[in-house]
Amino acid sequence: IRLKNISSSQLYCELGFQFQREMGTPQKENESKGFFSAMSSRFSLFSNAMHRSVNGLLGYEGVEVINPEGGKDDVDDEAQRGRWKPEERDGYWKMMQNYIGADVTSLVTLPVIIFEPMTMIQKMAELMEYSHLLDEADKSEDPYMQLVYASSWAISVYFAYQRTWKPFNPILGETYELTNHNGITFLAEQVSHHPPMSAGHAENEHFTYDVTSKLKTKFLGNSVDVYPVGRTRVTLKRHGVVLDLVPPPTKVNNLIFGRTWIDSPGEMIMTNLTTGDKAVLYFQQCGWFGAGRYEVDGYVYNSSEEPKILMTGKWNQSMSYQPCDSEGEPLPNTELKEVWHVADVPPNDKFQYTHFAHKINSFDTAPRKLLASDSRLRPDRYALEMGDLSKSGAEKSSLEERQRAEKRAREEKGHKFSPRWFELTEEVTSTPWGDLEIYQYNGKYAEHRAAADNSGSVVDDVDVKSIEFNPWQYGDLATE
Repeated sequence: IRLKNISSSQLYCELGFQFQREMGTPQKENESKGFFSAMSSRFSLFSNAMHRSVNGLLGYEGVEVINPEGGKDDVDDEAQRGRWKPEERDGYWKMMQNYIGADVTSLVTLPVIIFEPMTMIQKMAELMEYSHLLDEADKSEDPYMQLVYASSWAISVYFAYQRTWKPFNPILGETYELTNHNGITFLAEQVSHHPPMSAGHAENEHFTYDVTSKLKTKFLGNSVDVYPVGRTRVTLKRHGVVLDLVPPPTKVNNLIFGRTWIDSPGEMIMTNLTTGDKAVLYFQQCGWFGAGRYEVDGYVYNSSEEPKILMTGKWNQSMSYQPCDSEGEPLPNTELKEVWHVADVPPNDKFQYTHFAHKINSFDTAPRKLLASDSRLRPDRYALEMGDLSKSGAEKSSLEERQRAEKRAREEKGHKFSPRWFELTEEVTSTPWGDLEIYQYNGKYAEHRAAADNSGSVVDDVDVKSIEFNPWQYGDLATE
């Protein structure tokens, strides 16, 4: 009789609460029986959790319920967050239906209301927030711990990636540079427009980081799948160890209807190309009641594919590790040790930015003689950051038209675009989502930065905000 007055969402909330409570935490299971051997038995408790919850369906608040299939239940809540206005939602839905099945990285008509004031190449720099983990990997003499540190570094960025706003597509030739974090010099450049491709390079005394990125997406209506068609290489300088990273795909759910959220179910593999050792980590798929959301579990294996260290945690909180035997069971007299945890974040930040994301976006952190092609200088990005959506949309359209004009100018001259800081190699590598042409850093930026930093002329120092955004190789060509 009581069930007649209880909504389905209340029922799911309570069952989820009971389920999580009955299951306990993966960490406790690790300490006694080993992580993976305990998983199947925990699911057998589900029917028990359902039965017990009938007598306590009311009284629990704040339990997050995730509907993996989407829905319209959270329209009002999303509107209060400022993401969508209810009267605009149906109009955008009709417009976006035209793009179902398309690759949204090439679409230029998306409304700025779904954007964040950051570009894709700025987002690439967010991997540097916890770069101290790569420093520790370089310092370590243990090849398995090198993978523990390095794979935790690769996982750490997913806390930032859970933001549901879309970054701006970089203009061809656009750059982003960061030179004042942990001794790192970071540079990224948009090296291709169709298909959209970016290349990045970072370096300090302990490591070099090189990436060629070609995101592939598939718009599914109320969600979008993101496939990381890229190659990431990290070289630990002390021993010359080369690490290769293959990340899992990502799914952005409930783009228009429902509460937007991000999941990255699948396998992350980091391979030591020098020794053959590897870390294989599984990002659990989020199910009903939020079960499995954020969880990452796996092992570091030697070159014979024997487990040596188990790893477990949540990509939005922390990662821990523990030595294990050949069956994957924790070794006696060992315990889980935390290797990484997320830093404090600003409360109630409009765009869910971390402190480091604000640092990336800030002119206060811009290096001396900032390149005119830098993302910070984009007028559409800056207008959105200042809260002027109308100006942001107009500036975005203007930049896109200038990009088309410059392309026409190049084609008339019979010239091809040539990146300034990276070079296309003859190497083509295979990824789970397609082949990828590889760009390599040409070293010229180091010369530019050294000259800029060594320049003592006060005349050369200008207010970086006054620099006009100019990534164009053939001049800033407006529409005639």
